[in-house]
Amino acid sequence: MSDRIEKSIEVKATVSRVWRALTDHTEFGAWFGVKLDGPFVVGKASSGRKINPCEGYENVPWKTTVVRMEPERIFAFTWHPFAIDPKRDFSDETQTLVEFTLQPTATGTLVRVVESGFDKLPPERRLEAFPKHENGWVAQMENIAKHVHAA
Repeated sequence: MSDRIEKSIEVKATVSRVWRALTDHTEFGAWFGVKLDGPFVVGKASSGRKINPCEGYENVPWKTTVVRMEPERIFAFTWHPFAIDPKRDFSDETQTLVEFTLQPTATGTLVRVVESGFDKLPPERRLEAFPKHENGWVAQMENIAKHVHAA
């Protein structure tokens, strides 16, 4: 295992279009499978609930803190990875950092996501969260590609 997950996909859409899909909370929610309570703001928490029937996790609370938004380049947030157990308090755990970067290509946009900080999680949580997110980011890269292609 590693401390980080890296995934990328090239989409046939402009950087502006992909940026909007990443940073508009309604669009983000549509492809990511969450209903967010409001817009993303640097330094502020973003919360909502999972709405996709992914493995039965619908209505699980979803919370991040936006740490960086460089227009059409970088969107980053922190969160508690795979924090789905409603009986567990994750607030004392270190959060992982999720960074999306966008790069124009000849045919569209290269979307890259890196989630790092898994080594700072308690060992049992790391063993649970890392493989779930490894697979989850593959699916989410496909989801954003479908989303921007459909629009």
